[in-house]
Amino acid sequence: MSDERLQTNLLGIAMKTPVLTASGTFGFGEEFKDFVDLSRLGGVMVKGTTLLPRRGNDGVRITEMSEGMLNCIGLENPGVEHFLEETLPRIQQYGMNVIVNISGSTAEEYGKLAGLLDVPGVAAIELNVSCPNVKEGGIVFGTDPEAAAAVVREAKAHTKKPVILKLSPNVTDIVAMAKAVEAAGADAVSLINTLLGMEIDINRFRPVLGNITGGLSGPCVKPVAVRMVWQVAQAVRIPIIGMGGIASAEDAVEFFLAGASAVAVGTANFTDPEITMKICDGLAAYLAEHGFSSIEEIVGKANPGYLGFSAAQKDVQKG
Repeated sequence: MSDERLQTNLLGIAMKTPVLTASGTFGFGEEFKDFVDLSRLGGVMVKGTTLLPRRGNDGVRITEMSEGMLNCIGLENPGVEHFLEETLPRIQQYGMNVIVNISGSTAEEYGKLAGLLDVPGVAAIELNVSCPNVKEGGIVFGTDPEAAAAVVREAKAHTKKPVILKLSPNVTDIVAMAKAVEAAGADAVSLINTLLGMEIDINRFRPVLGNITGGLSGPCVKPVAVRMVWQVAQAVRIPIIGMGGIASAEDAVEFFLAGASAVAVGTANFTDPEITMKICDGLAAYLAEHGFSSIEEIVGKANPGYLGFSAAQKDVQKG
């Protein structure tokens, strides 16, 4: 099916479709080359990258839930040097937009990583701030507006690439977080990251995961993700990449209507390695069926700020 209606431009990056893949669920892209036309994707957010190689957490790392999964991989990766010398040159053959997800334990580490990745072949950088800040007593960057803003400022000071801040849902005010990173210079935000959860083995009387808690993802988190995208879209002017439980074209449409300019598919890649292609086809069919000529025409259409939103609906949303 033609993708002409799906062509878009995000942060100066030409994309054949607004469908990306979420970091940690798609490897470095090449793992899916037999199932997916990688060049057709809007971008591949590659596996989280750190300054030095990491072996990840010990014990059980993944447990399947009825409507999703819990994971505590622990950012296992070969490190940025290996990525630049071995992985990036190899995956460039697939013609995909490579967005590198990075993690650090200090704002300075994020800045150093951003600088190292300011190279040809990298389309953008996504900051994973669901990590503890060792300089501030272990507070998670993504739960404190100023800490997240500091990471953005440090990254922006070291790269000319677009900087995307991945927002954590494990906060009381997602809008405050979005506003803070926008003010600090973030070019876009992606949301949501995983929700914090745990599972207990009732026969062994202990937590299932080796790390006790883990990140909850999959269809069960979609209503939370859609709500947060909807809220943030009304508060910031920078683009939003929506993610969280997307498993069909219909799911993706909800995120666009809530205000996302692009979407990223995560956990669904594990259950159906061809799901992104199916979502692209489904989005093109949806736009054609409803008479839209581009994906931009439906972005924010369910948002109170959208002109087509009735005054009565606005009053309902105000409570």
